[in-house]
This record gives sequence, C-alpha cells and structure tokens, in this order.
Amino acid sequence: MDLKAAGANRLLQLSELEEFRLKAYENSKIYKEKTKLWHDKHINHKEFEVGQQVLLFNSRLKLFPGKLRSRWSGPFTIVKVYPYGSVELQGNSDTFKVNGARLKPYLASEMVPNAVTYSLEDPSEA
Repeated sequence: MDLKAAGANRLLQLSELEEFRLKAYENSKIYKEKTKLWHDKHINHKEFEVGQQVLLFNSRLKLFPGKLRSRWSGPFTIVKVYPYGSVELQGNSDTFKVNGARLKPYLASEMVPNAVTYSLEDPSEA
C-alpha cells in the first residue's frame, strides 16, 4: 500500500465529487427557472378597478356539499385595489380583504346583450 498514491487518489475523488455537486446545482437552477417560466406563463392576470362588481370563490364549501351548489358568492363591490393582487371588498355592510386570485368579474344581466329571437313561422303566412 502506497499512502501517497492513496491520498492523491482520494483528493482526485473529492475534486470530482465537487464538480458533480456544482453541475447538479446548476442543473437544478436551470430546471427551477424553466418551471417558473412555465408556471408564470399559465397564470391569468386579472386587473380590477374600484367600483367594479366581482364574485368571490368560496373554497371552504365543505359544510354543505352538493354538485349543484355554486362555489361563487356575491356580488361584492371593490373598495380598494392593493399592489400584488390584494383587493378590499365591500359586502352588505362590512369590508374585508381577499386575494385577487379568488375573484372573477360579475357580469350583471344589464351588461349581457339581449338575445335575438327567431320566429319559426313563415312571414308570408302572417
């Protein structure tokens, strides 16, 4: 057994191990960047304005389960829009803050155009 040769071999193995660790770190960094880009690309950015009416998603609807029960409550009126997606809503009498990701615009029946109705009768018979 040559102790100097064994020591040199051990130092070589340690340096190779350090190179593998650095490559793994860089690969994981690249993977995280790609995953973040993919995730951010699929986010629906919503912009709300003060005075707009919205519906609030109720994720805690476990007490009254039902297929036909809506998970959206509202409409609520937006009082203030904070940076980074936080929104202050006004309900019947109280105001509260929620995450903007839990909201969707409320389309009132006045905003939806009237449907066109067609008659099945022949106009020449009338």
